[in-house]
Amino acid sequence: MKTTPKFSSYLNPSSTSPPPLKPPTPPPTMVEPTVFRLINLRSPPSTTAHGGLRLCISAIHALHSHYTTSTTTKEPKHYNNKNNGKWFTLPPFTPTLNAAALGKELSARSSQSKADVSTTALKWVLKCCPDLPRSLVQKLFRLRQVRRESNTMESTDVGAQVQERSLKRVAAKDSMNDGDRIFLPITVKQEVPSEKQKLYCNEEEVNFIRSLVLYQDPAIVVVNKPPGMAVQGGIGIKTSLDELAATCLSYDLSEPPRLVHRLDRDSSGILVLGRTQISATVLHSIFREKTCGAKDDIDNEERILQRKYWALVIGSPRRPKGLISAPLGKVVVDNGKSDRITIIDNLQNMSAQLAITEYQVIKSSCHGFTWLELSPLTGRKHQLRVHCAEALGTPIVGDLKYGWQAHRNLKQLPCSMKSNENPTKGKTVPFGLDLESGSISEKHPHLHLHCKQMVLPNVSEALQNVQFSSDYDLSEVESLELVAPLPSHMQRSWDILNS
Repeated sequence: MKTTPKFSSYLNPSSTSPPPLKPPTPPPTMVEPTVFRLINLRSPPSTTAHGGLRLCISAIHALHSHYTTSTTTKEPKHYNNKNNGKWFTLPPFTPTLNAAALGKELSARSSQSKADVSTTALKWVLKCCPDLPRSLVQKLFRLRQVRRESNTMESTDVGAQVQERSLKRVAAKDSMNDGDRIFLPITVKQEVPSEKQKLYCNEEEVNFIRSLVLYQDPAIVVVNKPPGMAVQGGIGIKTSLDELAATCLSYDLSEPPRLVHRLDRDSSGILVLGRTQISATVLHSIFREKTCGAKDDIDNEERILQRKYWALVIGSPRRPKGLISAPLGKVVVDNGKSDRITIIDNLQNMSAQLAITEYQVIKSSCHGFTWLELSPLTGRKHQLRVHCAEALGTPIVGDLKYGWQAHRNLKQLPCSMKSNENPTKGKTVPFGLDLESGSISEKHPHLHLHCKQMVLPNVSEALQNVQFSSDYDLSEVESLELVAPLPSHMQRSWDILNS
């Protein structure tokens, strides 16, 4: 619960003379807009139900008065103030829900939700300044350039207790106390990233992105990612789903949805985004705990997080179902021009990462194709593509990176099985996406990998109930079951093989 400091004035009734006048406090120095954005804490509008219970936990409100430079706080005499007393002041610390700990509790289906709720100075700075590079923040702590203002009680000559404020160095791992304020050197404004231009979308593009939404609640939004669209921006990427979601899927919230996991650019299917900072942190923790505890989750049929992909592969596995446990690592190829993921035989290798995938055959075709259901227990880059190509020897259709040789030897389908219609004729899709062509009837098929089903805990319900009662049994949180229909090119391949 957020606490508001109370201020009181005490007058001496026996005094016959007015108290001495204090010099007026100089007006606060205005902070540049980009700097204010740097340390801006945003919270979604509150939603009330049953007596005004807030359904959203991230309720720290940014006050303009906190984002000013300060010269009124005195420092210890031994400190040489090179910044002339000018600091960026963060808002007072207010204890909030530890979202990462809640995610761990949900992953373990624990009946107790009393995890460590302490917040370190480093975490508080990163939370207040999301646009400030983490490496810079760590450097400021390492160079002992971060201060904390704490309230301490001091005794006067007459024995009265007076509250004094002191400004002292703080370490990154020091725990924050209620009301503590952090001061950063004013020079951090030189490290502020330039203001990003908000992506503009016309009505057609907004409607297209919103048509991808499968599920939405106060905590998360789930979309059916189309093939060919990058999830996150990078070199050579003009538009990405995270930027589009910030423009089209914020709805009534002031903060944009945040990514919590990834899908390859050419794959498709269920993509979950956190609508608030706290829900995104909870989901991050759930996905991370799934990978960390994969070994203990192999025989668990009621996993808290379940993902099922459909893939069309070239060839057929030796067994109809099984478990792939093959560590993955990155290797450099083409004389350092590119890299790829491959299976690492030696798990002791520094670059090797544990990767576990369950698979089972859905349906086989006499034309050399097989439909597989893949359930990754870990979340490694290109995990399913490498496991299919190298562990099973059945590369995914359209995956030229890991199955180029199989595609070179692939026999074309009989003319009677090919579709004669031109699916792209007269159809236009925003952002230059090709969503109709790419089935196995064509010379260059698209990647046939789709996240079709996902089961995850109802984060919105968990946040609401934990806010209501700290003793809430998280094992009672219901699960969300999400299903995404196949993209057009995979559905056409399914129909062709079943004809």
